[in-house]
Amino acid sequence: MNETLLINADGCYRQAEQRAAHYFASLYVQVQQKNYGPTLTKDIQGWKQQHIQPPSLFSFFSRGKKKTSPKGYYNYIKWLNYTGKLDNYLDRSISYIFMRDLGKALDSPDTQTKIRGVVDTLKNHLTADREDDIEMFSVPKLYRLAQKEGVESAMIWVMNKLNTVSTNIPDGMDAVHAQRKLIKIIAGVILHVVEEMGDEVSPEERTQKLDEAIRLGYSYGLTYPFVDDLLDANVLSVEEKKLYSDLIRLTLTTGSVPELGDWNGGNVELIRYVHSELREAFEYIKSHQLPETKKTFFEQSYVFFNAQDVDRVKDLSYANYTNEELYIPIILKSSSSRLITRSIISAPEDEGFDNRTFLYGIYNQLADDFADMFDDMEVGAVTPYTYYMKYHGERPDLINPFELYWTVISNLIHNVYHSDAKACEVILDRAINGLKRFKERMGNEKYNEIMDLLSSGDPNFNKVIQSMVRKADNVDFFDKLLRDHIIIILKNEREERRDFLDTIESLRNQLNSILSIPKKDNVFVIDEPIIDAANYILEGNSKRLRPIITWFMGVKAYGLNESAIIPLLKSLEYMHTASLIFDDLPSQDNASIRRGRSTLHQVYNSAIAELTGLFLTQKAIEEQTSLDQFDSRTVLKLIQYSAQMTADMCRGQAMDLESKGKPLTLEQLNMMCFYKTGIGFEASLIMPAILAHANEVEIEALKKFAQHAGIAFQIKDDLLDVKGDTILIGKSIGKDAENNSSTFVSILGEDGAKKEMWEHYCMAMEALQEVPHNTTFLKHFMNYIVNRDR
Repeated sequence: MNETLLINADGCYRQAEQRAAHYFASLYVQVQQKNYGPTLTKDIQGWKQQHIQPPSLFSFFSRGKKKTSPKGYYNYIKWLNYTGKLDNYLDRSISYIFMRDLGKALDSPDTQTKIRGVVDTLKNHLTADREDDIEMFSVPKLYRLAQKEGVESAMIWVMNKLNTVSTNIPDGMDAVHAQRKLIKIIAGVILHVVEEMGDEVSPEERTQKLDEAIRLGYSYGLTYPFVDDLLDANVLSVEEKKLYSDLIRLTLTTGSVPELGDWNGGNVELIRYVHSELREAFEYIKSHQLPETKKTFFEQSYVFFNAQDVDRVKDLSYANYTNEELYIPIILKSSSSRLITRSIISAPEDEGFDNRTFLYGIYNQLADDFADMFDDMEVGAVTPYTYYMKYHGERPDLINPFELYWTVISNLIHNVYHSDAKACEVILDRAINGLKRFKERMGNEKYNEIMDLLSSGDPNFNKVIQSMVRKADNVDFFDKLLRDHIIIILKNEREERRDFLDTIESLRNQLNSILSIPKKDNVFVIDEPIIDAANYILEGNSKRLRPIITWFMGVKAYGLNESAIIPLLKSLEYMHTASLIFDDLPSQDNASIRRGRSTLHQVYNSAIAELTGLFLTQKAIEEQTSLDQFDSRTVLKLIQYSAQMTADMCRGQAMDLESKGKPLTLEQLNMMCFYKTGIGFEASLIMPAILAHANEVEIEALKKFAQHAGIAFQIKDDLLDVKGDTILIGKSIGKDAENNSSTFVSILGEDGAKKEMWEHYCMAMEALQEVPHNTTFLKHFMNYIVNRDR
């Protein structure tokens, strides 16, 4: 145990509890006095003038506006701009983020100037001409933004991390929620860093700080899926939760991550992964703490974790929790979660921020608990709302959480933000918007049932509120729209990726069953080693990417008959396999492993391998001539194209051989890789396009996509040759260095090669915008290229 970093855990938590208890006591008095009703009713009288307008054509048409799809998101922004409502929409949204995330008071001229600047920048981004570009927050766009700031390495790192986390979220937890929460926290940390930097920071320092912000944001955000959510879920056993909780507690009180040791439970592999990731994240945060902020970070982290733990163990069947036991932990966890963000970036103390954030937190927590009350009730979670719903009839002493919610709002507006008109506007907007969203999601009947229960404290005030819920307009917020949009994108991507992988596996199995070449019934031939050799190499563990791409383009994009293009699928795999045979020969790369097996020349000999390669190229042409469901002129055009591509691939391999031992420029390497790899991808796309009579504009876009996809694929191969797993890859690693070959890694270094790969990824994805067919498969194909481990 590292005693030098030991904190007084009980002492710091008691001190935080005392502060929370004092805050709760003041709120309790206000609830009892019921001052919130008259005070907020007066506020609403002024507020509603901006939000209840006479019906108009705009309001009539806006009733049908849908925001439940990526295209709906774009159209909603477009509609807001057309009706002149976008400025106010963005202003209240950014103002709210400045209040909630940055702890700002809105009556500061400096804050208002910054808000205006963010609004203008965001508006310019959102209203740019993007008719053909629905996914404004796609990976290519985020990467392009990272390039502008010089933080590509951090972006590549965090995208890989997010992808890994998503694949390791166990059943019983929400992977989409985990990804969204991580993205949100990363964005929150970046906001704090940008706010602290100011305008005087140099470009080099800005890049460094943003790089750190991305990594710090991920490192902090990782605690949500792998601490909070994991302990809340029914994934770990009771014993495992106790062990895991003790391990986290020990880490926060000593400043060091204990060794995992032997794990007693059924989730050993999960816990090992989680422990490894959290250790790396914790060490990164700790290494970036300044000496004067380190103790604050550990104390706030402990308060946050312990408050969550206190809440987590509550049992809804226990009928005797006090109001203090219900509310003090949520005051602590809701405020400390945001206070930690500031300590993580080692920002200087700011009493105004600390005070406003501490008092503001419960407002968000009560709003979240209100929105989730039925989900929480279903799983037996204790929140102020679930507990009140269950015990209000037998516990007259219980505070109505809806009354406390409005009391907190009244207190924030008048005691924290000193009756500032802008703060009042934004907070009331947010409150009414939350009720409108809840009503829309739950339906009128369920909503009215809940309101009858929760409005018992002040029926008159509730009538005012419900009138606003029915009539008020212009209370939507961009962060909610963005949240819904990101959830839709993440869910769609997850489903598409699952379909993509399932379809690939199914197609691979089908292809494996049709590729074998039968022997001819010829009694004069004693043995047919070439066919045996061809079948040996064809039976290897191949990805079959090229014929799979062709199947998707032919069947899904162009609507070609599946059975009609089977000869083309076989042809592509025969041609590709032939190229691998030649590539592996002693006279060329002299490889020993291919597709997880010994290379062909080692099992047979070089002469048989060469003849088998030639045999398969001819079999490929033979298959192309079997495309009898297409007109002869089209088939002839396809064969001519195929012959040209084969010749170009030979040129690429010759370039490769000539380059061994010679330093290449990046331009030369790009050209060689296109001829070696990109040509194969191009053929997979263009050959079905030829059969479908695609126009030249589309064919040129597909060629551009193939060029960049092929280079990205080769760069990933070069990276795997340095740090890949021989078993997963199915071939020896380190062959490039052994053959003294110029690669993207040898020319650019590992970090530079990754950036170059993502540059080609972006250019490939951008080329797809010119293709008028469904390109979902190609999008996931590119994701597969850059994320694969084989």
